[in-house]
Amino acid sequence: MRALWYVAPGQAELRQEAVSWTGPECCLVQTHYSALSRGTERLVFEGRVPPSQWPVMRAPLQQGEFPFPVKYGYSAVGEVLRGPLQGQRVFCLHPHQEVFLAPTAMCIPLPAALPTRRAVLAANMETAVNILWDAAPLVGERVLVVGAGVVGLLSAYLLARVAGAEVVVCDLNPARAALVASLGARFCLPAEAPGDRDLVVHASASQAGLRLALASCGFEGRVVEASWYGDTEVALPLGEGFHAKRLKLLSTQVGAIAPVMRGRRSHGQRLSLALSLLEDARLDALLGPQTRFGDLPAALPALLAPTAPGICPVVSYI
Repeated sequence: MRALWYVAPGQAELRQEAVSWTGPECCLVQTHYSALSRGTERLVFEGRVPPSQWPVMRAPLQQGEFPFPVKYGYSAVGEVLRGPLQGQRVFCLHPHQEVFLAPTAMCIPLPAALPTRRAVLAANMETAVNILWDAAPLVGERVLVVGAGVVGLLSAYLLARVAGAEVVVCDLNPARAALVASLGARFCLPAEAPGDRDLVVHASASQAGLRLALASCGFEGRVVEASWYGDTEVALPLGEGFHAKRLKLLSTQVGAIAPVMRGRRSHGQRLSLALSLLEDARLDALLGPQTRFGDLPAALPALLAPTAPGICPVVSYI
């Protein structure tokens, strides 16, 4: 079976691999769809994962080592061909590959009502769940989400369900305004970003976005930083009003469960929750563009470009 490998900066290829079922502790899965993470996979594709983060940034079922060659990815959905979950549709944190073997415990069955294609959003929804656990939004808070990528939009979607919350999503692309509105939030351009926010979630992966997040906070407001910059340094205005306003800047990362839920939920339970939260047809608007797996190596530069159309690139295997 073929698998996608990142082999050099800006280069990827499909490699043949032998896959066979090894016993009841594993599932053999035929992939139907996978999703590309524009933020993380762009950094992997460009060879920009810092050496200090090589152990931390390993995908759960990654093969190879950073920087190259490496088989990377964490959003695959398919049908179990053999194993304890045979015949079931499952989500797994596995790289892009036509057929794969994974521990049964890592193969999470999809809710019956969840379409297979939409389930590729599970990894990003799991990130959004962890962001909200870290952010601890309160009833009636004034919230700003900076960055209308897939993580920012899913975070806004969850935040808009908090009673009385006023949620605004800020992005450079005005074409996303209708989508933001459909998810229950209000859209604005950076020049129109409201101030005096109680909570700001930053998900634009840009220095300008994080500076805007800090500037938009009210007294004792908090910024939850959901972006990862790889090897890029970020300069911030930590003079000015940062101390006078007693602002809080909190990092969030999906690799560890947020402290408030640590010991209360396992990684598998968090992922199952994420899948259940995807049972909303409005979220289909986040999917696309779609690319055939065989065409993926040639399509990657365009799909991962910062200005690429669409929100969550989908890879089709069927």
